[in-house]
Amino acid sequence: MKKVLIMILAVAFVAGSCSKYVDGYEFSPNSPTESNAALLTTVIQVASFAHFGGEMARLPTNLMQQTTGVQFQAQERSDYSILEGDVTNEWASLYSVMNDCNILMTTAGDANPYYRGIARVMKAMNLGLTTDLWGDVPNSEAGQGELGEANWNPAYDSQESIYTNIQALLDGAITDLGAAEGDNAILPGTDDLIFNGDAAAWLATAHVLKARYANHLSKRDAAGSATAALTALDNAYAAGFTSAAADCNAFFPGDGNSLNQWYAYGTARANYIKMSKPFMDLLAAIGDPRLPFYASVDDNGGYSGTAIGDVDVTTSNVGAYFASETSSTPLVTFAEAKFIEAEAAMRAGNPDRAATAHNDAIKAHVEQVTGSPAPQAYVDAQASETAATITMEKIMTHKYVAMFTQAETWTDWRRTNIPALTPNPNGAANGVTAIPRRLPTSQEERQYNTNAQVNSDITVPVWWDE
Repeated sequence: MKKVLIMILAVAFVAGSCSKYVDGYEFSPNSPTESNAALLTTVIQVASFAHFGGEMARLPTNLMQQTTGVQFQAQERSDYSILEGDVTNEWASLYSVMNDCNILMTTAGDANPYYRGIARVMKAMNLGLTTDLWGDVPNSEAGQGELGEANWNPAYDSQESIYTNIQALLDGAITDLGAAEGDNAILPGTDDLIFNGDAAAWLATAHVLKARYANHLSKRDAAGSATAALTALDNAYAAGFTSAAADCNAFFPGDGNSLNQWYAYGTARANYIKMSKPFMDLLAAIGDPRLPFYASVDDNGGYSGTAIGDVDVTTSNVGAYFASETSSTPLVTFAEAKFIEAEAAMRAGNPDRAATAHNDAIKAHVEQVTGSPAPQAYVDAQASETAATITMEKIMTHKYVAMFTQAETWTDWRRTNIPALTPNPNGAANGVTAIPRRLPTSQEERQYNTNAQVNSDITVPVWWDE
């Protein structure tokens, strides 16, 4: 039944994300106009799986040269042809989900703090993704269109205020999820596709997200963001986020419309995206045991990547660890937490803690991906840093490797410029000679929101990147 529900919701999501706005509303007497907490939770999570594993994950891997587009739309994205019409569906879907989160928060109310807490965490994640991709976006006035025409043109909130709101959402979630089980009129269960209603797991995840979004402000407040991130991580570890077993992942049954997003894309659009030569060269240079899990065998029986700007389709695809029918998609992970700890500890002047966290992150992720402890030679070369040898370059380079397939790699690069990347030379033909740092304003937002802050220059930094 759970698989069937996911399939139905996935179809509804895809259809809804391609719809156009029309004047007025038409209600079918055979369709319900209200939903319950359980159904809303599943709807929100299924759509969010697409956000964090679909185009908004593929594009960052292209820009960060972990993969490269070699045909059709994927090639255009890699060549920095990213236009207002290309992001319309993603923008609309994010706001649809955030509106559902708002409804779930209201529906759950004080009587169901666990459901409200889950809604707050999911809202924070989707709002964080939205603002990190676009900068200033509607927030405080968003999702109120059904109240009448006066609400059809929401104002844009500053990214700074949105980050404050994200932290407030997570604080509220931590309070909700820390409530006693008996304080809930109904409890989440299998409708929660991520943790099956485990409030403690959601609470620990909320703490890691607080660390993530505090850490994003490193260019704005290096010391303060480091302190806040470390405090949040200490709370996460105390709450049980102590290994990869605590990871927050998107899950896919692997049949019908319930396929892993990377697998579905690679099957429907074979040879659109390939592993990139710079990323494959990096993995080979450090002798990374994850390489055959990250990449498939190429047409010549080995492992290779396509050069940036090239269109070679004989190279490796994204590997089965991330792109099989049932591969889970990482959303918030122990590896990320440890790398955040390493980076924040370095900025806080604690290289010993940074080195330990860095080493732990690498070893944990290698074992998670390969199923075996990291080979001793690899540990000696890459995961045996000390206070005297650890550097930010090493931390962020290894985080770049471990966070493959996640949009966070683009955020990290914009904050640190690590690793050093050379812009795709083909971008010049599209008037873009630098690696993009944001997405353009959605076409429909420009056309229909009179308060839209229109930005078509994808090289302009967002607020935390300035």
